[in-house]
Amino acid sequence: MKLSRIALAGGVAASTVLLIAGPAAAHVSVQPVGEAAKGGYATLNFKVPNERDQASTVKLEVTFPADHPLSSVTPQAVPGWDIKIDKSKLDKPLEVHGKKITEAVSKVTWTADDSEIAPGYFQQFPVSVGALPEDADQLVFKAIQTYDNKEVVRWIEEPTEGGEEPDSPAPVLKLSAAADDHHGGGAADDAKKADAKEGDDHKAADTAASTKETHAAASSSSDTTARTLGIIGIVIGVAGVAFGVLAGRRRSA
Repeated sequence: MKLSRIALAGGVAASTVLLIAGPAAAHVSVQPVGEAAKGGYATLNFKVPNERDQASTVKLEVTFPADHPLSSVTPQAVPGWDIKIDKSKLDKPLEVHGKKITEAVSKVTWTADDSEIAPGYFQQFPVSVGALPEDADQLVFKAIQTYDNKEVVRWIEEPTEGGEEPDSPAPVLKLSAAADDHHGGGAADDAKKADAKEGDDHKAADTAASTKETHAAASSSSDTTARTLGIIGIVIGVAGVAFGVLAGRRRSA
């Protein structure tokens, strides 16, 4: 009876571990470096963990949203991985900096060359993108992860607001409020810093000028004092000579 209770407790504990481990499993995700502001540009990191104990990840395919095409998509080189960029024609051309964009990146594929994501490790794949849409709160990037044992995992299920997380959720990028300069809000901060620096420069110049004037005044005062002492010394010297002469005459008389 006692052994049965122990076995039952052990079974419940094991089930609890499995239940906890299931939802906590890592998946392909996307995170911006800093902010991803509406209408601006951002660098995104696609984070790919290896979820298998006996296989390595050798390929990642990321599909870019067709409903919000991005005019600029530039992957960063990742050592040991080949990069392929696929583009598609746009039904409606984009107007970017006065130019018409008729095609946009539809998919980026990273394939292991002399590298891979081994069990227990993850890899990040950086991409510079823009301009981000101004009429959306998020972007969904569907991803496909391939292992060296030919297993394919499709991270393509779109999460629903307020709903439970899907078993294979697609990476979702949350967009922040639009910045004034549409480039992450850096221009306004730079302008403030420039104004502050200019003010500090003016203060420094005024302080230097004041210090110079003080030194000049001190130097002038020192010169005047030296001249006065010199004149007094000369007068005393002349008086001493005259006194000596008179004293000599009196002795002679």
